[in-house]
Amino acid sequence: MAKILLVEDNEMNRDMLSRRLQRRGYEVITATDGQQSISMSETGAPDLILMDMSLPIMDGWEATRRIKTNPTTKAIPIIALTAHAMTGDRERALEAGADDYGTKPIEFDQLTAKIAALLATAGKPPTAA
Repeated sequence: MAKILLVEDNEMNRDMLSRRLQRRGYEVITATDGQQSISMSETGAPDLILMDMSLPIMDGWEATRRIKTNPTTKAIPIIALTAHAMTGDRERALEAGADDYGTKPIEFDQLTAKIAALLATAGKPPTAA
């Protein structure tokens, strides 16, 4: 079973998305800010990270950069998620080190397709189901 680190500060969004991912067969661990996401990426051994970009303490842009420059965590695929779909945000997310990008509100089937593709590229089984 693939383990996903879900980084989301909005409790309702975090709970809803983690439940839906668990129903699809993923193990989900969570962080509520960018600093926590860095710690959890090191200690939680996630196979993939879903990173909200608008976070307290440290934003997702900086957290992604730090995760991707750390030799221990740099290979973990990251999907950047943002409600602020501005021109250039996709490029900015990829420049920060994200492997893919998605907008909110989340289109769940598109998101799970991206997750499965990145896990396959990383040589991880997508789910236990």
